[in-house]
Amino acid sequence: MAAHRKPRQRSLSGNTARTAATIALAGAATATGFDGTSHAEPQLTPTQVKAKVDKLYQEAEVATEKYDGAKEKADAAEKQLNTLRDEAARKTEKLNSARDSLGYVAAAQYRSGGMDPAVQLMLSSNPERYLDGAEFADRVGHRQTAAVALVRQQLREIEQLRGAAHIELTSLKSRQAELGRQKKTINGKLDQARRLLSGLTPQQRVQVGEAGGTGRASRSTTAARGALAAPGSSAAASDAPNSRAAAAVSYAYQKLGSPYVWGATGPNAFDCSGLIQAAYSSAGVSLPRTTYAQINAGQRVSRSELRPGDLVFFYSGISHVGIYVGDGQMIHAPNPTAPVRLAPIDQMPFAGATRVV
Repeated sequence: MAAHRKPRQRSLSGNTARTAATIALAGAATATGFDGTSHAEPQLTPTQVKAKVDKLYQEAEVATEKYDGAKEKADAAEKQLNTLRDEAARKTEKLNSARDSLGYVAAAQYRSGGMDPAVQLMLSSNPERYLDGAEFADRVGHRQTAAVALVRQQLREIEQLRGAAHIELTSLKSRQAELGRQKKTINGKLDQARRLLSGLTPQQRVQVGEAGGTGRASRSTTAARGALAAPGSSAAASDAPNSRAAAAVSYAYQKLGSPYVWGATGPNAFDCSGLIQAAYSSAGVSLPRTTYAQINAGQRVSRSELRPGDLVFFYSGISHVGIYVGDGQMIHAPNPTAPVRLAPIDQMPFAGATRVV
C-alpha cells in the first residue's frame, strides 16, 4: 500500500527569500511613492489656503447660527420646565392642605361613631338643639363634598402639569443634544482652519488676512479705528432712519476691536448675530438670536435703499449679518481670526437687508 504523506512546505531561503523580499519592497514603494512618483498632497498657495479657510469659517458660522438657535430654544424649554415645576409644587402644597382638612372632618365623624341621625335624635336630651346641630352638620357635609371635589380637581391639574413638564424635559434634552452636535461641528471646522493657517509663514498669514479680511487686526489698525469711531458714529447716526437705529449704530462703533467668540452676545465678545442683537438691545429693541430669524424682524429693503442701522445679510443660507453704517460699509463680527470691524458689504455674497422698525 502506498504511503500518504503530507507534502512538506518548502521554506523561503536563498534566492526564493530574496525574490519575495524584493517583491514586497517593490509593492511598498509603489504604495508609498518610493517608485519615484510622489502621492503627497501638493503644497497649497496662500490664495488656496485663504479660499479653504474662508469656506471653513463660513461653514462654522452656519453651524454657529444653528447652535445659537438651539440654545435659545433650550433656554426657553428650561425656563418653561422650571415654571411648570414651581406651579406643580404650589398646587401640591394646596392639595396637602385640602387633604388635611378632609382628614379633620373624617376624624370628627369617626369620633361621633357614625351614629344614625334618627337614633341620635331619640337619645338627645334637647331635640331642638340637636336639629340645629343636624342642620349645621348638613352644611358641613356640603362643604366636605366641595372639598373632595377640590382635591380631585387639584390632582388632575397636578397630573397635567407633570405631563407638560415631562414634555418640556424631553424637549430640553433634545435641544441639549443638538447643542452638542453643533458645538462639535464648529470646533472641527475651526481646528481645520487653524491647521491650514499654521502651514503658512507669518508674512503669508498677514497677506491672507489683509487680502480677505480674515486676519487679526493689528494694534495700530484697531487704535486708528477707535480714534475714528466717534466721528464715524456721529455721521452714521445722523443719517439713520430713526433714533433706535442711530443708537444701535453708535453701540456697534463702540464695539470695534472686540473679539469674535461663537455663541457670544457681549458685552465684550460677539458672534455676528450676537453683535446685532446686543446693538439693538442697547436701543431698547428685542431682536431674535439668529440670522435666520433676524432677517424677518423688520421691513425688507433693497440694497439701493440702505441706511445706517439696517441689517445686511450674506450667503444663500443667511448665515452672516452685519449692521450697515453708510458709504457701502458695515460693522460686523467676521470670524475667530478677526475682531469686530468695519468692512465693505460687497466683501461677501449679499443676500438681503432688513430695517428694524
